[in-house]
Amino acid sequence: MKGSVMSVLVVLALVAQDRVACGLEDKSYDYTKYHTMDEISAWMSQMERENPDVASSMIYGRTYENRNITLLKIGFTSATPKKAVWMDCGIHAREWIAPAFCQHFVKEILGSYQTDPKVNMLFKNLDFYITPVLNMDGYIYSWKDNTTRLWRKSRSPGTGNCTCFGTDLNRNFYANWGMVGISRNCCSEIYNGPTPLSETEAQAVTDFLGAHQNQLLCYLTIHSYGQLILVPYGHPNISAPNYNELMEVGLAAANAIKAVHGKSYKVGTSPDVLYANSGSSRDFARLIGIPYSFTFELRDEGDYGFLLPEDQIQPTCEEAYQGAMSIINYIHDKNFRGSAITVTATLWTTLVASWISSANVF
Repeated sequence: MKGSVMSVLVVLALVAQDRVACGLEDKSYDYTKYHTMDEISAWMSQMERENPDVASSMIYGRTYENRNITLLKIGFTSATPKKAVWMDCGIHAREWIAPAFCQHFVKEILGSYQTDPKVNMLFKNLDFYITPVLNMDGYIYSWKDNTTRLWRKSRSPGTGNCTCFGTDLNRNFYANWGMVGISRNCCSEIYNGPTPLSETEAQAVTDFLGAHQNQLLCYLTIHSYGQLILVPYGHPNISAPNYNELMEVGLAAANAIKAVHGKSYKVGTSPDVLYANSGSSRDFARLIGIPYSFTFELRDEGDYGFLLPEDQIQPTCEEAYQGAMSIINYIHDKNFRGSAITVTATLWTTLVASWISSANVF
């Protein structure tokens, strides 16, 4: 018994040591603060530079104001195309907790793949395509001053006689476009644009998903607020063919979230738990055949809304990480059943070897 206890302590100590070595406890970048677009861009370069074996960047579009839309591709290099998971954050500029979560997610997976057999297996079988800030123009504008802090839309100018700026990017996708939950008033926060894909940001995502639709198993788009996990579709009269499974996976993710800090997330279609809408990226992903598509609406339930205090960044990201990983692990294990057995066997072998070594000492 003494040897068993000591072996566990040794393993925990080594894991803690590895977390530091992998940069998970690195204090040079403060993950408990909101960051400007320049800081996030520099952080992306740092992630790529510090993890050259598993991280690279890819420019896949341009914003209206001519900024590069860039994602991080994370996973082990493969000679053949791998299945993949997509995650985007910051499609709505004022939802600052969303980009904070994308950064937390990247930090966690990069900091654990060398010590966690399951994350290591995810890196072998899947690629992660992660866009920390999709609506870069709007996000930068939301940092300008207090009067622009709650900006939601893109920054493209209005057409015709409209003097208002911006389109709601999450109403601009070619998915039941213009049918429900939108406005044709170009000054409205839910203005869906003059035409589907009028916004270069929505077009960039559409092009990328179309080019990789046979690889993508999962589409995760991160928003705030409301503490919700939304499944397709936003139109009340249309159901996803795998609705029951999506609900099952979503409810399991909500349970994983609640287990961290006790926060409850509702799960359902947008018409059932929020409001009807159309033209969302989530619905577009499901329409083109990506089987698992979810929207996360992070904390809170309205006390602070879009102005979530920085002291809630870490707990929000910790719980949402477990929810996202619940979904990702489910999808991985369903598609790579043999890999799950391999992970279990590898972990068991490691623990037994550690126990034997400790038993010989004591």
